[in-house]
Amino acid sequence: MPQLDRPQRRRRNMALAVIVAAFVISFFQRFAPGGIAQDLAAAFGTTASSLGVLAATYFYVYTVMQVPTGIFVDTFGPRRILLFGGIVGALGSLMFGMAPTLEMALVGRTLIGLGVSVTFIAMLKFIAVWFDESRFASMVGLCLLVGNLGSVLAGLPLSWMAQTAGWRSVFVGVGALSLLLGIACWVLVRDHPDSPAGSLIKKPRFDRTVVLTGLLQVVRNRATWPAAWINFGVSGSFFTFGGLWATPFLTQAHGMTRAVAASHVSLYFAGFALGCVGIGAISDRLGKRKPVLIVGTHLYALTWLVWLSGVTLPLEVSYALFALMGALTASFTLTWACAKEVNPPLLSGMSTSVTNMGGFLAGAILQPLFGKVMDLHWAGGVTSTGSRLYTPADYHAGLLLLAITAAIGAIASWRIRETNCRNVWKPAAR
Repeated sequence: MPQLDRPQRRRRNMALAVIVAAFVISFFQRFAPGGIAQDLAAAFGTTASSLGVLAATYFYVYTVMQVPTGIFVDTFGPRRILLFGGIVGALGSLMFGMAPTLEMALVGRTLIGLGVSVTFIAMLKFIAVWFDESRFASMVGLCLLVGNLGSVLAGLPLSWMAQTAGWRSVFVGVGALSLLLGIACWVLVRDHPDSPAGSLIKKPRFDRTVVLTGLLQVVRNRATWPAAWINFGVSGSFFTFGGLWATPFLTQAHGMTRAVAASHVSLYFAGFALGCVGIGAISDRLGKRKPVLIVGTHLYALTWLVWLSGVTLPLEVSYALFALMGALTASFTLTWACAKEVNPPLLSGMSTSVTNMGGFLAGAILQPLFGKVMDLHWAGGVTSTGSRLYTPADYHAGLLLLAITAAIGAIASWRIRETNCRNVWKPAAR
């Protein structure tokens, strides 16, 4: 890409800051049900299965939107897509916060998922266009570090705010913030360095033939799919556990207080945030993707054996294990670079979205499935608030599902094509 002058770099950095702020909201919305699982169960009188469906609704629409988002950002640019996401996400958060029934809450979560589903792919497209290719993994890791502030906020801080101001007020406030950030993206983001500040990009043209040809090219590329399977296994188990079931598991199966359990989840996300920066930097420094992925995904899969054993850990050890799991989970973030580097540069949005779809598909499947297997084993106990009480044995089958899923991601890492941190795609010979 051409060298940017100082004003262009300043505009680029301001735009990226606003996009990352919207990404923080996306992470917060993704993991928020875990921080208020008990409040939601009490407010709507849900079973574990229903609570899983409520949390997974976000993942259903997020999964469906990944490929269309990749197409849209490659065709229309990230600026318009981010404005759309801010408006829809704001409406969904307001509806969720004011929902009188579970059905209305489901509609709100659906709109939240629709709105925030565009943020990450738009951010990847912006980085791919505005930054040098050799810095892609490092920049994505840095943005994930900041973005993960949202997941940290969805742990102990959200639990505290929910008990202080009420969880409904929190989501109404987040909805207002989402709208402001969507407008800020429209004002500050430019789709390409050649677009001067204050001007509009030439109106894009949606060419169905070109779009479908590009998408088919990505999907038919066998080198794309190992990255998607790693996402399915590693990020899918991460989303399921950290996004909903970790806090109930720690409180009900290990007897922790809600504050201590929420602290574990916040530490999980903090470890993930730091791991994103560290793993991306290590990969870029080594000039390798595959060995870093293999080591990270295998160690992550092994950590699930500790929870499957049912052993009661000292508090400091369980804290350390959660932080380690978070750091190792971050290995899957290299898959976006892997997918981008084996496909045409102009299709970076589509290639990363196809890859990203794997993790959200797993989250959509596993969150309600985890609850379903727990309901099958439920012995009839209830908490003081009237929600269902589950035993350690009830959680074991759900944890086994996540362990198997993590193992799938580790196995897929052996099929990754090594790119040496550069685009290796070549057009087919005529």
